Amino acid sequence: MTTLAALVPMRHHSERVPGKNYRPLAGTPLFHYILHTLQACPEITHVVVDTDSPEILAGLKEHFPQVTALERPVELRGDEVPMNEILLYDTAQIPADLYLQTHSTNPLLRPETVSRAIQTLLESYPAYDSLFSVTRYQKRLWDGSGRPVNHNPAVLLRTQDLPPLFEENSCLYLFSRSILESRRNRLGEHPYLFEMEAAEAWDIDDELDFLIADYLMRSKLDTGMR
Repeated sequence: MTTLAALVPMRHHSERVPGKNYRPLAGTPLFHYILHTLQACPEITHVVVDTDSPEILAGLKEHFPQVTALERPVELRGDEVPMNEILLYDTAQIPADLYLQTHSTNPLLRPETVSRAIQTLLESYPAYDSLFSVTRYQKRLWDGSGRPVNHNPAVLLRTQDLPPLFEENSCLYLFSRSILESRRNRLGEHPYLFEMEAAEAWDIDDELDFLIADYLMRSKLDTGMR
């Protein structure tokens, strides 16, 4: 059986949205949503939160006693510390065959999607050695010099007919520790681009994102969806 640990890094400090990770969203602390999602995935054998937040540590103890809390070392708490260094620390503490990394800022992510991503990588290995989630993007894009990136202005295709580009949406990463150690990166030499719907992939970076995610979550709860 493949052991799979889900890693969720959560900082106490947030510059653009103060208290983001533990701020109430649709009446519930934000970080609760992703933990409920991960706990509902049968493929995940271990859920781990890496944090420097007293509020989150207290919340884990009260509401998620089965989740492993890793208190982030002081030397890894600065804003300039790369995420890969934090993941190297976490994977050294929690042995597993495979790791899934996500964020508390993806509250609309569904357990079914997480499970589908895991199964996709397991079934396609070793042709693909890692996986990350993406969102399809079909808009007319231009670079900073005014040159078209993905279209010919003389041929006015409908946007839905444009060659798609894919945005890394930060919802899901699947990788092994050996890849992380050898490449200092979550992505191997042959990563699988796992496409998700844009609404489910909503990521909270700023206050507007938070307000929109709050509205979307309230709408889901009102209609009985999760």
